[in-house]
Amino acid sequence: MLKRHARAACTALAAAGLLLAATGAVATAAPSDPADTARPQKSASATLRTADAPPELLTAMQRDLGLTSTQAKARLAHEAEAGATAARLQARLGAAFAGAWLDGADAGTLTVATTRAADTASIRATGARARLVSRSLADLDTAKAVLDRAATAGTPVRYVDPRGNTLVVEETRPGAAAGLLAATGTDAALVTVVRTAEAPRPLYDLRGGDAYYMNGSGRCSVGFPITKGTVNGFATAGHCGRAGTSTSGFNQVAQGSFQASVFPGNDMAWVAANANWRSTPYVKGSGGANVQVTGSVLQPVGASVCRSGSTTGWHCGTIQQHNTSVTYPEGTISGVTRTTVCAEPGDSGGSYISGSQAQGVTSGGSGNCSSGGTTFFQPLNPILSSYGLTLKVSGTDPGPGPGDPEPGGTWKAGSVYAAGATVTYGGASYRCIQGHQAQTGWEPPVVPALWQRL
Repeated sequence: MLKRHARAACTALAAAGLLLAATGAVATAAPSDPADTARPQKSASATLRTADAPPELLTAMQRDLGLTSTQAKARLAHEAEAGATAARLQARLGAAFAGAWLDGADAGTLTVATTRAADTASIRATGARARLVSRSLADLDTAKAVLDRAATAGTPVRYVDPRGNTLVVEETRPGAAAGLLAATGTDAALVTVVRTAEAPRPLYDLRGGDAYYMNGSGRCSVGFPITKGTVNGFATAGHCGRAGTSTSGFNQVAQGSFQASVFPGNDMAWVAANANWRSTPYVKGSGGANVQVTGSVLQPVGASVCRSGSTTGWHCGTIQQHNTSVTYPEGTISGVTRTTVCAEPGDSGGSYISGSQAQGVTSGGSGNCSSGGTTFFQPLNPILSSYGLTLKVSGTDPGPGPGDPEPGGTWKAGSVYAAGATVTYGGASYRCIQGHQAQTGWEPPVVPALWQRL
């Protein structure tokens, strides 16, 4: 976390909109019931509107990921379909699932790991590569949770690396990781120790990426504009302010105040704006251009992700690990996503986007945008769910809120669904395979990238 005090730049990482177009890198699911064919089903790319990739995003991806224009477009396409395929396989493999990731300049290769040899044929049948490993993702996550409870600043980052089928512990001084393993009784065979010279710190500093000021002094960035009933506002990082902290906008005009905030533990908060401010479905792109947000489907390991910050401009990278734990001087936060996107002081609270899909708000990181760096974002869906917020998308009404009735079953537009959640719709039952906030047009029968019929 990069902590700045009076007028410290806590700039937005307004995410560049990565659109994930479908090209058939992996097989899409056939309708699970002939009755579903009565309604046109959307591919993953159509669901996530991947054909609308803004030029600013493609240009940033070419620069930061070393891609050609053709590769950038293909990568977005592959990511959309691979994310849906990986989610379906995770549900199918259950306790044997050991992670999934994308490889290749255009993310054309999806690998899915399992601890059960009998699963490899069904994995390959989807077009993905299969890898047989000895440890499940659940087992490694359980071991990480034990380390998280005892970690100190000497072991600031812990995460599961599915490619290596190992639990990674970063240490800032020799012996710190060994001491943590000994104190928790963790088997050293599960762990890979990585030395790091820098510890993460907060990136201190209603359109995603615009600056805002807290109590007239420190500065952070708008994450994603939201609504809560008739109230407009935005999601941002918890370390930027506490409930009651007043805010003013990028123009120093009175804006609103923090309604709730959690930090450490998580790094989430939301701000309610006054009547002079209106939420829009945009984050700030290159040159101040608007980049539209159309949903909040979290993308898989290996997927591209972009952000825009007033300190460092547009930068892209890839998602490295989900469910990472970071110990800052103020305490430990868990459940954040580790990325290769760089950032500098002034970038906290702002927006990360993959395609047109909102991913999260900037928590902290290390390094800089000259030599390279690592950043962590707090996923957005838990913020929406915790505070009952509705992400502003496409300038349209998302439909009934979480408490309103939805014809045909328990599914409700506006509700946030985690992978594994089940709903009914039109007399059938469905399981969520990719976490998202539901919206009109994403009803379970028509979006197999998000829902699997049971």
